[in-house]
Amino acid sequence: MEHRTFMQAALALAKQAGEEGEVPVGAVIVKDGRIIGSGRNSRERKKTPLGHAEIAAIEAACAVLGDWRLTDCTLYVTLEPCAMCCGAILAARVGQVVFGAFDPDAGACVSTVALQDLPHAVLPKLLGGFMAKECAALLQEMFRKKRVGSR
Repeated sequence: MEHRTFMQAALALAKQAGEEGEVPVGAVIVKDGRIIGSGRNSRERKKTPLGHAEIAAIEAACAVLGDWRLTDCTLYVTLEPCAMCCGAILAARVGQVVFGAFDPDAGACVSTVALQDLPHAVLPKLLGGFMAKECAALLQEMFRKKRVGSR
């Protein structure tokens, strides 16, 4: 039940991102049952390739904790993290990653690269495909609207 609550918070952020013209991805970081960091995609708004939901959530959580280590934290994100975000997850030593939709094109947890295969001393626990249907629906709707709008 706890996973569902936090993924729903990430989904709410993803919806906000979509309403702002971004790819609808949201993320929250949880420690001791409390959200300590959140983010949503902001690449278009901020004009930066670093504007991923996971990066924003990691930065916010580190600021709250006053530490770069997120060992006892769980990251909930609506889309499988890309290679850049997986690098940040490893660097921050996030303890667990729970993601929604798989990303067969750029997902770097299991889809294009297996995060667990990387030579790194501290690897997070992974739970992929959690609430995948709900998470994928946001992305599918965005791409459907783009296709209809480009006709």
